[in-house]
Amino acid sequence: MSRVRADEEEYWHSSKFRAFTFDDEDDELSQLKESKRAVNSLRDIVDDDDDDLERVSWSGEPVGSISWSIKETASGSTSSLDGRDSSLQKGSSSYAALPKQASSYSLSSLFKGRNKLSSFQSLSDALTDTGVKNCAPELRRPKAEYKDYSSDWSPKDTVRRMQRGKVCSLERFRSLQDKLVLLDEAVAGHDGNVITAVLIFLKRTLRREILFRELEVRQVALCHLIHFLRETGEQKFLLDLLRFLDRTEEVALSQYREHLNIQDVEKRREFLKGCIGLPFSAEDTSHIQDHYTLLERQIIIEANDRHLEMAGQSELFRKYPRKASILNMPLVTTLFYSCFYHYTEAEGMFSSPTNLKKTFKIPDKQYVLTALAARAKLRAWGDVDALLTTKNWLGYTKKKAPIGFHRVVEILQRNNAPVQVLQEYVRLVEDVETRLNLATKYKCHDVVIETYRDLKDRVQLTAYKCKVERCSAEEEKIQSILSN
Repeated sequence: MSRVRADEEEYWHSSKFRAFTFDDEDDELSQLKESKRAVNSLRDIVDDDDDDLERVSWSGEPVGSISWSIKETASGSTSSLDGRDSSLQKGSSSYAALPKQASSYSLSSLFKGRNKLSSFQSLSDALTDTGVKNCAPELRRPKAEYKDYSSDWSPKDTVRRMQRGKVCSLERFRSLQDKLVLLDEAVAGHDGNVITAVLIFLKRTLRREILFRELEVRQVALCHLIHFLRETGEQKFLLDLLRFLDRTEEVALSQYREHLNIQDVEKRREFLKGCIGLPFSAEDTSHIQDHYTLLERQIIIEANDRHLEMAGQSELFRKYPRKASILNMPLVTTLFYSCFYHYTEAEGMFSSPTNLKKTFKIPDKQYVLTALAARAKLRAWGDVDALLTTKNWLGYTKKKAPIGFHRVVEILQRNNAPVQVLQEYVRLVEDVETRLNLATKYKCHDVVIETYRDLKDRVQLTAYKCKVERCSAEEEKIQSILSN
């Protein structure tokens, strides 16, 4: 009685109305209040007296208890089937006899926010209750989202969706005609990723003969597939494709590339020896032969030099230890190595630079450039002078540089050549402006003074007098020329 009296007191002292404010519509809980007004309007329909009574099932146990929930769960499926069968037998009048499915929440308690113990809750608490959330129906996804999983796309639509990054299943294209239409649409879309994806699908689902025959008349797709196979390293499939297309030279080159995957030197040498007989072009055949010969020379040189280095018999190897092995190095690197460690050897030796030049037909310009860099690094200026000195048929000697003396000067200066050596080769530069620039840059004063003297340029010679040291030999030389 005291609880009922307290509820009545609360009801008579509460009010549904409050003062009007302009912030009502802007309030964050405006929608919640509208729902509360709608709930209050339903109180005339719902029987309030039933909410205060404890609901009891036919078994005599309170609705919502643990034992009741277990029994209801176990008998839920069978009762629904029995009810359906009975309704079919009794006709339309039996619908009223179907038992209502009990729930732990009554309609009035749901809207009022009261639980089974009749403790009063606010409307917001009732709406945020976990049980109420579970009773709310789940909203269906828009139909547009289900289109992503549709299997009725045409080849053109499928390609467009793949271009937009959508996930599309290509398995629905089963006939050869559909697959070829899909490939043609992908090529027409000019998207390399889509073309490659379609080609991977065709490669997996078609026989090789059929795929090769169809790609032979589709050059764009064929180029994409060849590039893809080379990138992924599917060598056997690539060779089969090139053989079908009768591209014998490409087949040979693809087989030749396999030497890059062979780490053992002896096995690589044997593999290159077998590649010589492949159907290369005449130019490529000579390159393969040179590659095999070079690797054979490198194996011999490496074995001898390793023995000399470990035995300590060579002063050059003690002073300049080798930084790396010469095996599998390019021809220019091998030539530099020979000019550095074996420059004075006879031509009959495999490690002789002249032997390498003659065997591999190295041009004079390349040979002089490489040998000059190697000997200048060792500061062997006598070898540099002999390298650039030639004799004519009358026996006269002269300096000659196939690479140009301006490049000779740059190489020598990079290796810290003395000024006397630099001046000798700066004088040999034919272009006057280039000669003056190099002489000024590397402080070859004698060359600058002699050039201005030959040009009879008194103004420039007087100006250059201020750039040399006072009381030096260069200043006296300038003064002697000006006073003469």
